Amino acid sequence: GQGVDEPLSATGFRQADAAGLFLRNVKFTHVFSSDLLRAKQTAATILGKNKFCKDLEIKYDARLRERKYGVAEGRPLTDLKAMAKAAGEQCPSFTPSGGETLDEVRERARDFFEFLCRLAVELEQKEQDMRGAASRSSGTSEEPLVFPWMNHCSEAELSFYNGGASKTLDANILVVSHGAYMRNWVGYFVSDLNCTLPTNLTKSQLSSVSPNTGVSHFIVKLDNRNLLKPEITCVCLNQDSHL
Repeated sequence: GQGVDEPLSATGFRQADAAGLFLRNVKFTHVFSSDLLRAKQTAATILGKNKFCKDLEIKYDARLRERKYGVAEGRPLTDLKAMAKAAGEQCPSFTPSGGETLDEVRERARDFFEFLCRLAVELEQKEQDMRGAASRSSGTSEEPLVFPWMNHCSEAELSFYNGGASKTLDANILVVSHGAYMRNWVGYFVSDLNCTLPTNLTKSQLSSVSPNTGVSHFIVKLDNRNLLKPEITCVCLNQDSHL
């Protein structure tokens, strides 16, 4: 949760190192992280191993914090499940006293995602203003972007890439957050924004919590800068081949 702000364990640092090596050739234009210590350390470790983005500023945002679990924080998962059972409910829909509801978590995710969309639109406008004066010189170069998880994509997903979707992006953003929060964010993408999912993704995979340092990749298109109707494609969800 939020109240227990512990650092990464030794295992956590090994997982962050593995994620950093996995992502070392990915050119990020922006990095955002939860302001909780374990996420901060994960983001810093990933950037520390990146060939292109070692000096990129990490921006910390409280909207990316893990779901708040109130009286259940710092206690075993079995305690949370027992609380839910006593209340006649089930995890994860159960909200402990002092915790956040799933709707409240989703609202945080929605607010942050809309912020990212506005950021992308502003970048695109700046690119238009600069066009003709000089070629792109930042991470938004015309070079094809490298995504290591493409080696694990299905044929349908690869055809999406080969169609040119990954040739250029106005922004290529790394977001480091937490398991329960990200599961709610994915739920928001799917139920509210009609995100296109990989064809081989099962319902259980869709509802599962990402493993530590699991990688999910979404391509977001904002046609005519329409923030209200983004076109979202999930390329991979909770990819853990680096672990």
